[in-house]
Amino acid sequence: MDSRSTPRITADYLQSYVGKNVMIVGKVAQLRGEEAVIDAGGNITVHLNRDAYLQNGNGAQLLGKVNPDLTVKVLTSLDLGPNVDYKLANSVAEISQRHKQLFSYDTN
Repeated sequence: MDSRSTPRITADYLQSYVGKNVMIVGKVAQLRGEEAVIDAGGNITVHLNRDAYLQNGNGAQLLGKVNPDLTVKVLTSLDLGPNVDYKLANSVAEISQRHKQLFSYDTN
């Protein structure tokens, strides 16, 4: 079992997490078959899995792995509906990046 935390990020932090799993909360800006564009402090292209049921304009919480081209391969997703406080979600991601010792752990 992987006992590392999954950091919350915005588009600004993708480069720092290439090859790692991350948590993203953002608005579904566009759906294109098995791809989507998520606005999480900037646009992020994500590759959806077959279990992803997202709706354009709704919020989404995504757990995925950051690819070298800064797209994200989604492992799990959750449609959060239309009433999401994106400012709060982005603030939590920013705070967790500034104070990593409070929000992350790694026992490996």
